[in-house]
Amino acid sequence: MQMESLKDLLAEELKDLYNAENQILKALPKMIKKANHQELKSAFQEHLTVTEHQVERLEQVAKQVGVALRGKTCQGMKGIIEEGKEWMDEDAEPATMDAGLIAAAQKVEHYEIAGYGCARTYAQTLGFHEAARLLEETLVEEEQTDRRLTQIAEGLINLEAAEEEVEVGGSMRGAGRGVGRRGRGG
Repeated sequence: MQMESLKDLLAEELKDLYNAENQILKALPKMIKKANHQELKSAFQEHLTVTEHQVERLEQVAKQVGVALRGKTCQGMKGIIEEGKEWMDEDAEPATMDAGLIAAAQKVEHYEIAGYGCARTYAQTLGFHEAARLLEETLVEEEQTDRRLTQIAEGLINLEAAEEEVEVGGSMRGAGRGVGRRGRGG
């Protein structure tokens, strides 16, 4: 497609986001299954439901601006999801796996935040005010998901991952801080 106008750019961004969201819909069930901590599983499950609504919202936006959403593969999301799949294949301790899943999910969220922010701005600039409002709604949801993942990571998972002990050369050591449970003065 030749880019001749801001509307062409908006159309490409919407197609990209639509394909990205559909890739996410396929990846999230695998992440839910691989997650160990119930709070993380719950966050992923909730985001799966939210993502389904975001796909519907993108379809509404596309109708409003006169864009067909099919026919584009989001290569950026494809790469991010592939990295996440590689991580899920690792043999990691439970909390460490969860920390890696959160990192993978936040890469997804940051990609989406950038895409929705651009699409919203393009729609607003072009006078598609209802479409811009819908895109803003999704942008806010993506930012909320990112914040929730940060809270789970910083308040729980990363601390647990730092506490996980691994057998190294016959001695125990804590991952992250270099001091295992036995090394806490007791």
